Amino acid sequence: MEVGKEPEPNTTTMRKALLIINCIILSIGNCAGPLMMRLYFVHGGKRVWFSSWLETGAWPIILFPIACAYFHRSRTQPTSQNKLFFMTPNLFLAAAFIGILTGFDDYLYAYGVARLPVSTSSLIIASQLAFTAGFAFVLVKQKFTSYSINAVFLLTIGAGVLAMHTSGDRPANESNREYVLGFLMTLGASALYGFILPLVELTYKKAKQEISYALVMEIQIVMCFFATGVCTIGMLLNNDFKVISREAREYELGETNYYIIAICSAIIWQCFFLGAIGVIFCASSLLSGIIIAVLLPVTEILAVIFYKESFHAEKGVALALSLWGFLSYFYGEIKDSKKTKPPLQTEMASVSDRQESV
Repeated sequence: MEVGKEPEPNTTTMRKALLIINCIILSIGNCAGPLMMRLYFVHGGKRVWFSSWLETGAWPIILFPIACAYFHRSRTQPTSQNKLFFMTPNLFLAAAFIGILTGFDDYLYAYGVARLPVSTSSLIIASQLAFTAGFAFVLVKQKFTSYSINAVFLLTIGAGVLAMHTSGDRPANESNREYVLGFLMTLGASALYGFILPLVELTYKKAKQEISYALVMEIQIVMCFFATGVCTIGMLLNNDFKVISREAREYELGETNYYIIAICSAIIWQCFFLGAIGVIFCASSLLSGIIIAVLLPVTEILAVIFYKESFHAEKGVALALSLWGFLSYFYGEIKDSKKTKPPLQTEMASVSDRQESV
């Protein structure tokens, strides 16, 4: 007697492999992206809209893996079923809307990085997990345990502790008003992206078509295209295009390094965005938010090493609370996974016993 149909091993293995790959891609973008952006500002870069444009401006490189996937399908599927793009008009409009929101989020984040040390802005971004959790509960009915609630609470408190020290690590030649505004803009970016992640998951759930990883990359292109469009309009209004060449010539590290930093920054940020929505595809928006937050200590350490940033007591307390929150979440996940296995094994054993008795 067939008890039940188990998931196909190949499908499960592929999804786990994709999850690991996207976690790696997200880690690269999440750790290196802020450092590259700060490098631009520290050595003479001043264009916030241009910096935000770089966050999504490298979207054409995603066409390469989409083309590879197309040629792979052309060898395994009938020509009539193979398409270069699978996105429906409704899904396109949803991705475009999310992209517009992402464009404004890019600006908020770039403004904060321009005014704050990387270690400070990274700790503020940790509060994004609280926003992600709240919006995930409302939009996609995310289920919570006492451990995940504890993690969100600790991360939020950590960001609050950091807010108590709003001017202790203020960069030289920057007013207190600019520093506080950078703090608030970064917090706004955290809240907005905390809304965007569950919105992507909701888009996956509401899409009236099968969501494959190839389609995820298409969504990535549309999102980044419209986000880049928003930032392009901002650059035009701010006359950034007229001064980029002059800024490159006056850049402290040299004109060539200016363009190298810009190109590398754009590519690295693509890793962040593709990794984030890839993790949502393989798991959930909450896990994507957790991974973004769990990489905080790495970014903190790198910022202190490369930029000689201060690490005062409030940052230490905020970091400790963040790590405590991370450990709480993952401990809860491990404990929950262990709870779900015994009932299944017991059920299988009872069915086997009944079969033997018959």
